[in-house]
Parts: sequence; structure tokens; C-alpha cells
Amino acid sequence: MPWIRSYQARPMIRYGGTRRSHCWATVQMVTHSGGCHCGRIRFEVVAPTRLEVTDCDCSICTKSAYLHLIVPRSRFKLLTGTEVLTTYEFNTRTAKHLFCSICGIKAFYVPRSHPDGYSVNARCLDEGTVEELSVIPSDGKNWEKTYPSGRDKPLE
Repeated sequence: MPWIRSYQARPMIRYGGTRRSHCWATVQMVTHSGGCHCGRIRFEVVAPTRLEVTDCDCSICTKSAYLHLIVPRSRFKLLTGTEVLTTYEFNTRTAKHLFCSICGIKAFYVPRSHPDGYSVNARCLDEGTVEELSVIPSDGKNWEKTYPSGRDKPLE
């Protein structure tokens, strides 16, 4: 019975491995909901039920324990909280690190690797729609070597 999966307390989490290529036509997509700690920022993101996220080891991602779910702008919708979002920029100022000015949580942002999309913090997704979470390490300490073209592959 497919409805039983929605009652799963925690998704299966796998660490390590390499990024898999997806044929999006065969992947089950759902609308995930999420937000910041205080609840003022709420969003929806359309993504697979089995998520592949990136664990970047750059300074800001390490300090915030951020797990990147990169999506095109067309699959992200901010529902509430525009008025409490604060932006932090550094280095090239390409990335727009958006965080809640009330609770301080960075639930999503515009990443340097994909300035045409969003990176959603998988840790900020509500429970119930994620069946599996595969965590792929990423070398953000050596960003220029990891992304020699200055960004990752286009999302759409």
C-alpha cells in the first residue's frame, strides 16, 4: 500500500557515493513543504521522493550543516516570509545567502553554482514526503577546481 510510506518517521539516509544521473521522466516527483525554525518562512519545492543532496565542505556550508537540494526556480515557491528574509553575501557576491531575520535559519538560498535556481536545505523540509535521502560529498573548499567554469551544469 503506497500510503504507508507517508507515515515513515524518518527517511532512509545514505552517506557517500557519487552523483547519479536521473531521467526525470521516470522519477516520482512530489511537492515537499518546508521552512525556517520559527515558521515565518514557508516554501514548497517540487522534487523526487528519493532525494540526492550535496554535503559541501566549504566554510559556510560546514558551519551551518547545510545539505543542498538544488532545484530550478520553476520548482520552488516561497509561500510566506519575504518580509523577514535577510541576505548575506561574500567573496564573489554571486550567491545570495537568504536567512530568517527572526530565527536565523537559512532554509534556502541562491547558490553560486546555480544562480538560476535555488538550493533548499534538505534539513528544513517537513517530514512525510521524503522516502530516501542520499548524501553526496562535494569539495567546496576547492570551489574553483570543482567548478572550473564558475558554475555547475544548467538545471533545465
